[in-house]
Amino acid sequence: MSVANATDPYMPDGSYAWFRLAISILLSTLGGAGMWAVVIVMPAVQVDFGIDRAGAALPYTLTMIGFGLGNYLLGRFVDRYGIVPPVIASALFLSAGFALAALSTDIWSFSLAQGVLIGLGTSATFGPLVADVSHWFVKRRGLAVACAACGNYLAGVVWPSLIQWNLATNDWRETYLLIAVICLLSMIPLALFLRRPPPETAFSTTPETTPFGQVSTGLSPQALQTLLVIAAIGCCVAMSMPQVHIVAYCVDLGYGVAPGADMIAIMTAAGVVSRLVSGVLADKIGGVRTLLIGSVLQCAALFLFIPFNGLASLYLISLIFGLSQGGIVPSYAVIVREYLPAREAGQRVGLVIMATILGMALGGWLSGWIYDLTGSYNAAFLNGIAWNVLNMAIIVSILVKGRKRLQPVA
Repeated sequence: MSVANATDPYMPDGSYAWFRLAISILLSTLGGAGMWAVVIVMPAVQVDFGIDRAGAALPYTLTMIGFGLGNYLLGRFVDRYGIVPPVIASALFLSAGFALAALSTDIWSFSLAQGVLIGLGTSATFGPLVADVSHWFVKRRGLAVACAACGNYLAGVVWPSLIQWNLATNDWRETYLLIAVICLLSMIPLALFLRRPPPETAFSTTPETTPFGQVSTGLSPQALQTLLVIAAIGCCVAMSMPQVHIVAYCVDLGYGVAPGADMIAIMTAAGVVSRLVSGVLADKIGGVRTLLIGSVLQCAALFLFIPFNGLASLYLISLIFGLSQGGIVPSYAVIVREYLPAREAGQRVGLVIMATILGMALGGWLSGWIYDLTGSYNAAFLNGIAWNVLNMAIIVSILVKGRKRLQPVA
């Protein structure tokens, strides 16, 4: 490597890459408003439109569907045109979506604004941004991907507090209009900082100088992608059980709503720590091993929920669960960049992220259905464990195949 290249700030892992990562985290935190706002205003929307709780939950479901599909569709767009157009479109979609939702006259128009505009707008600030960040790092790619994915969790810290503060003096419609303005005025200028295309070395077919960059699974890209999608669904069906139902579980146990909400906050905060630690670990041992560690720990945490249901125990297990599962989703992005074509990173990362979201949606419903059948969450936890074992089996098979085909470094 020449001295010029060694000091070039625009090379992978250079100073510009870290600046770009900071902008990406900020954009992800801003765009994450789409996932959290509808949850916070749900009670007010229910009263405003005079509907039941199931009807009030419909906008969230549609938002998640739009979010999942958008990760894949906009990921394909990123591969062709870069990250800036999707992020600008995200700002426009979010602004229009929040404005139209604020002006809606019934739950159907509100749900449509949430599912189509807000769901798609939010998606551009998760999977596509993570894929773009991955092109700018080699030695610290795992950490960078994990940091970019943290924006989604940070949004869960920032936006609920801001929305609750504003709802103290304004109604939910005025709050939505405020979010529309914030997204429009902040996200477009930030997107312009990302105009520089990734370095050509990001798309080089030359193996990277990492211990895991020399590994091949022996599977075709399509077969490996399919296995990753199934694994992603499996781990997130398991992950959804505590995240979606912990509040209801606490109510059933007689502890009330507040402890369950606190446990969600603990899981989310611990998830940020987990993502950062997993990112560092992925840089040392690779994405597959990191994912397997997270999956095993998540499975162990799910087992703990069954025999221990005291209040103090649930707080501790929620912390353990958050520390185990937070790094799982970013590990998929690292695996995609290790094993699959770099020029298709956007669509391939987006497809796996979409699978994780669909897994969360399926798992949330499936756990409720099992509870209705059995009258207990124990069977629902066991169902999550079974899906988690499926995930582990797939990851172990990829890891074993990769070891068998380890190529000597020239």
